[in-house]
Amino acid sequence: MSLKRIMSNYADYNLWVNQQFVSWLSPKSDELLYAEAISSFSSIMKTLDHIWSTEEYWFSVISETPMKEKKDISELSRDEIFAGLLDSSTRLRNLIHSMSDEDLIKEVKIINPWFECEEPISNYLIQVINHGTYHRGQIVTIGRNVGITDASNTDYNFYNVVKAKQ
Repeated sequence: MSLKRIMSNYADYNLWVNQQFVSWLSPKSDELLYAEAISSFSSIMKTLDHIWSTEEYWFSVISETPMKEKKDISELSRDEIFAGLLDSSTRLRNLIHSMSDEDLIKEVKIINPWFECEEPISNYLIQVINHGTYHRGQIVTIGRNVGITDASNTDYNFYNVVKAKQ
């Protein structure tokens, strides 16, 4: 199995799982989505916005382009956050699908206020998707704390099993 195939599947998963979360959360009330809870980010919507912002950052690293301007969460509606996250995930997926194995092993240097590193693009893709997984787990926990208990299975293996049956 090629690196491109693995990374493309992982990017497909990232889009699928974010679609699952948007579908799950869209019918919920603002009262629940903005309810404060103890976590890294204090509400479901703040956590989704953080996932989106971080995905935008890593997209700029992987694509070696300037980071796309994004409004502050206080200026965004829930629908704009949902749409922004899905747009970002779609752009990331399309970018990864357009890359070759050689592109995916290309090392890109990062120098920012928090760290410096030089890693292959494939490692950065793993980072952004793993980061989203971490925070989606927090969203499920925040949801349980505010009374949303109907989250579905969004594990990577579950995605692969479901995809294999299609």
